[in-house]
Amino acid sequence: MSAPASTGTHGLVEIHNVHKSYGQLEVLAGIDLTVQPGEVVAILGPSGSGKSTLLRTINHLESVDRGSVLVDGQLIGYELRGGRLHELREREILRRRTQVGIVFQHFHLFPHLTALENVIEAPVATRLLSKDAAREQARVLLERVGLADKADHFPRQLSGGQQQRVAIARALALSPRVLLFDEPTSALDPELVGEVLDVIRDLAESGTTLLIVTHEIGFAREVADRIVFIDAGRVVEQGPPERVLVDPEHPRTREFLAKVLS
Repeated sequence: MSAPASTGTHGLVEIHNVHKSYGQLEVLAGIDLTVQPGEVVAILGPSGSGKSTLLRTINHLESVDRGSVLVDGQLIGYELRGGRLHELREREILRRRTQVGIVFQHFHLFPHLTALENVIEAPVATRLLSKDAAREQARVLLERVGLADKADHFPRQLSGGQQQRVAIARALALSPRVLLFDEPTSALDPELVGEVLDVIRDLAESGTTLLIVTHEIGFAREVADRIVFIDAGRVVEQGPPERVLVDPEHPRTREFLAKVLS
């Protein structure tokens, strides 16, 4: 495997010929995708198409079998030696992973920590900030997601929507160049979806590079600069929302949208 040369810029994601299999099951079958700094990309596709696996390769929660993923020209989980990719030690992986925040479908908050403590955990653990500085930043971030008054609440005292907003604040605490969202509203009751989408909508206007796996078609149409449709581990179609969602070119995209919009 070789890593293409790249000129670094802030929040550029380059995915080159990425393959990933689990046993005999090929989940990613040669993904090529470039996301420009500050671009908002919504990733659509049927269940099992490889959307979540693709996100997890970007910050090396999943290794790749072949191909490369670069953020601002830098490999996240690997280094290039002698023309081949070699996986980094865990400490270096964690250091580079701070460039890429991720918000999961299920919030994964620490149940024994308050909202504030959840947000300060990563910047303190990675020595990015002192505890006092991290606490000050956490209060700003909780205010940003509308939870300034919930700083001392434990996850069990928060609604699902509030927990997801804490998870977003936690992801922002490392000042990532790229932010990944993996079905951020699918575990929420319908009446709580809007409050999380409002926060993501604000982030989309802030200039942070966002990749959002979502089934919220209306939301994708509103906030995304580009729609990427994935099926069977391949990028089938991509383009601006007004084209892909209204007049898709590929029959598989048309079939998918006909089902989800019916």
